Amino acid sequence: MAAAGYWGAAQQPRGQPRRRPRLLPWARAPVGCLAAGIRATRYLLQSDGYHVRVRAAGGVCPQVPRIPATGGPQETAAATMTGVPVPRRLVSITLDNLDDLPHRCRRCVFWELDPVSHARAQEVGDPALEKEAWISSTLLEWGSCGKIVYVDGVPAGYVLYAPPMYVPRSAAFPTSPVSADAVLLMTAHVLGEFAGGGLGRMLVQGVAKDLTRRGVKAIEAFGDLRSEGLSCVMPADYLLAVGFKTVRPHLHYPRLRLELKTAVSWREDVEVALERLLGSMSPERALRLA
Repeated sequence: MAAAGYWGAAQQPRGQPRRRPRLLPWARAPVGCLAAGIRATRYLLQSDGYHVRVRAAGGVCPQVPRIPATGGPQETAAATMTGVPVPRRLVSITLDNLDDLPHRCRRCVFWELDPVSHARAQEVGDPALEKEAWISSTLLEWGSCGKIVYVDGVPAGYVLYAPPMYVPRSAAFPTSPVSADAVLLMTAHVLGEFAGGGLGRMLVQGVAKDLTRRGVKAIEAFGDLRSEGLSCVMPADYLLAVGFKTVRPHLHYPRLRLELKTAVSWREDVEVALERLLGSMSPERALRLA
């Protein structure tokens, strides 16, 4: 099937002016195009206002649902599942983007305060203000202490980290203290709509790159072996999956460690898979997933 004239006169309703398809930036073809045997040449996304189709010199890929540029988490996740690449961006947490944290996490000061101060803040204080004050003071005294990952402009997850002296809660764990040459990975969270896309590893890798540039030798974290649902302590299984090793076992809260010389050599599993399948199909390297 020729590429030209896909929205030709035969498909245009009679008595209505012909609509010119909206052209979107160059992008990789969905994985389904490979299965259909369509020649992997130059692909262009087009939209008739309701669907997105991928046009190729050798044919047209099956249509996929149109994903609005300003869509929310569900739409962005759907775009990833259909093979349409969406930009991912990792930025440092500042006072300007602090409100992009999930509402529950924005008001959580589990790590930022000791147990007594935490209870007092929950009862009579303002946890959101305490969180902002902690971020501000840590940025001024030590530097970057968190990352937020955005998928197509939508906040999808975050991570917080700091030296143990800035994290009063760390002294309350049975497997403390954190090693003197390590920074504590306090917490990390990826929204459920974006789970399974490699963002958890992307967050840890971003932390590793930042700390390596600052001369830190390792990252340590407390894991939760009994984690059920949302928790301020990361599941131990997650930490093990992204490369941490247990350095002090415990039935509930083991302490784990990641040597940064290992972490900096990572590449995200999703990115590697896409590079193998679609790397030769992209006309511009700038559009590869970050």
